[in-house]
Amino acid sequence: MRSISILTAAAVFALGGFATASAEEPTKILNASYDVSRELFVAVDKAFVEKYAKDTGKTVTIDQSHAGSSKQARSILEGLDADVVTFNQTTDVQVLADKGFVAADWQAKFPNHASPYYSLPVFLVRAGNPKNIKDWDDLVRDDVKLVFPNPKTSGNARYTYLAAMAYAKEKFGNDDAKVEAFMKKFLSNVPVFDTGGRAATTTFVEREVGDVLITFETETMGIRKEFGDDKFQTVTPSVSLLADFPVAVVDKVADKRGSRQLATDYLNFLYTPEGQTILAENGNRVRNEAVAAKFADSFPKVRLVTVDEVFGSWADVTKKQFGSDGVLDRLLAGT
Repeated sequence: MRSISILTAAAVFALGGFATASAEEPTKILNASYDVSRELFVAVDKAFVEKYAKDTGKTVTIDQSHAGSSKQARSILEGLDADVVTFNQTTDVQVLADKGFVAADWQAKFPNHASPYYSLPVFLVRAGNPKNIKDWDDLVRDDVKLVFPNPKTSGNARYTYLAAMAYAKEKFGNDDAKVEAFMKKFLSNVPVFDTGGRAATTTFVEREVGDVLITFETETMGIRKEFGDDKFQTVTPSVSLLADFPVAVVDKVADKRGSRQLATDYLNFLYTPEGQTILAENGNRVRNEAVAAKFADSFPKVRLVTVDEVFGSWADVTKKQFGSDGVLDRLLAGT
C-alpha cells in the first residue's frame, strides 16, 4: 500500500497537480534565494499558491529570503530555517549537503541535475553604449569602470569573475602571466565591490556609478523593463559562462517542520510548463524545449562554456580561486 500511495502522488503531479498535504503538515515554507531573484519569485509564488489551492483546496504561503547565495548558505548553517533553497551556484548547495542539511544526492532529486533554469553573465551599458562596449576586451580599457559585486560573497560575481578569466584563458592560450595581467586590470576597473547583485544594480542604476554593470542576463532584462530601453541596453559578449541555478529541499529543516511534501511540490512546480513560462518571462533560459522555443527571440545566441570544461570541478575552483589566500586574494592585493 505504501508503494501504491507514492506512485499515485507522483502520477498526480505528472498530470499537473499536487499530492494532498496531511492536516499536520505546515501551510507555510521559506525559500532562501539569491540576491536578484526577488521579482522572479513574487511571480512564481503567486502562481504556485493559486495552483496549489485549486488542486488541493488548501491555502499555503511561501515566504522569501534574499541575499548573496553564499551568504544564504551560511545563514542556513547558522540557523535560518529555510525549507528550500533556490541558489545560483552548486557550491552553495553542496556546502549544505556536506554539513548534513541537504541530501548527499541532492542533484538526483530533481531533473537536469536539480537545475530548472540557467543564465549567464552579460553587460548592461547606458543608452547608446557611449563607451562602445562589445566584448570582454573592452572591460580592461583605462577609460572603462565596471560594477559587479564581491566574488567572496556573491555567486553572481563568481560567475562574472570566472567568465572573464575563461575568456582570457582562451584569448591568451592559457598563458598564466597574460591571464593574470588581464584579470588584475579587470578587477582594478571596479571602483567599489558591493556584497550582492542587487546592491551592485543600485550602484550602477541609481547612483550612476560605472560604465558597465556585469550581471546575470535575467537581471539586465529586469532593469530594462523597469527603467526603459531608452536608458539602458544589454551587450551579450562573444562567449560567457553557463550559470546553473540549483534547487534543493533543506532536509534537516523540512523533516523537523514536516514540510517535505509542500517543499517538494514547490520545487517541482518550477519544472512544469507554467513554471518554466514564468521563469522565461522573467529573463531566465529554461530547460523545457517547447517553452524555450516560444521565447527564443528574447535570448541572443551565445557560446557558453562551463566551469568543469575550463577550470575543473567547482570544489577545485572554490578552493583555488576563492579560498583564503587563493588566486582572487592575490589578484586583489596586486591591484
